[in-house]
Amino acid sequence: MKSSQIAIALESLLDIRQPVFLSGPPGIGKSQVVIQTAAGLGLDIIDIRAILLDPVDLRGLPRISPDGKSQWCAPAFLPTKGKGILFLDELNAAPPLVQAACYQLVLDRRLGEYILPDGWSVVAAGNREQDRAVTHRMPSALANRFVHLNFAVDSDDWVSWALENAIAPELIAFIRFRPSLLHDFDPEKNHKAFPSPRSWEFVSNLMQSSPDSSVFKELVAGAVGTGGASEFLGFLKIWGQLPTVGEILANPSGIEIPKDPALLFAICEMMSHALDNGNFDGIMAYSSRLPIEFSVLLVRNAVLKNADIVNTKAFAGWASCHSDVLV
Repeated sequence: MKSSQIAIALESLLDIRQPVFLSGPPGIGKSQVVIQTAAGLGLDIIDIRAILLDPVDLRGLPRISPDGKSQWCAPAFLPTKGKGILFLDELNAAPPLVQAACYQLVLDRRLGEYILPDGWSVVAAGNREQDRAVTHRMPSALANRFVHLNFAVDSDDWVSWALENAIAPELIAFIRFRPSLLHDFDPEKNHKAFPSPRSWEFVSNLMQSSPDSSVFKELVAGAVGTGGASEFLGFLKIWGQLPTVGEILANPSGIEIPKDPALLFAICEMMSHALDNGNFDGIMAYSSRLPIEFSVLLVRNAVLKNADIVNTKAFAGWASCHSDVLV
């Protein structure tokens, strides 16, 4: 399931407090989709890294009660009120005894005397065994307590997320052009760096920090590997050949339209990123001259950035001319 479907499924499962386990390859955003879903629903989230726990950490410590009987003091990280998600991240990377300690919490919503409040749901996540990440086979008794959802990478979902999270427009354009490089992980190869949604976000952060050009190539390769870095750096050279936004807006009806698809992807990202209320008419005039698929791409990106443009005369004229592809 792609991330947008995972989010929808989580909402349904959280509504009935059904424990769920998300599995997928490293670096695709499993933890992030849980955090974003919690934020979207106004829920608190407690992120517990199971791999860092010992079996006794979940049960807590014993004490003598006033009646002389022993009681267990639940750990402070377990919730006692409110509504939220108890997120057991990297659960299948934890040792078997730690996983066994989760049995009662996941199914019965309790640990000894501790009871998970009604407003809280259990969500867990982990890498797949075939990815050769740090994992232990999940005991069948624990696995059977979850609904299992398999997380898959989807470039369209990632682009939608990237547009909302200030990812560098050059990088978004590159992933549109080479979607297969969004996640290129081969467990048979012992590569420490490989392309993934997480590592491309690292690259975007690097670009925004304006690193010295003498080390930029090595920094990108250190994040996404040499293959992904070579292709991305080649794409950046294409980006550098583009006319500026100002040059395009100065002559939107006459400036030359490139034929190279890589250039067209780059221009669409550049122009949609530059959109504001003062230049929309010029951007729409330029968009109307692009090949139809790129014209739609540019306008769709513009709408994602500012939905109010659908109420403008320029948008109405563009939509009328392209009604056959908008149905």
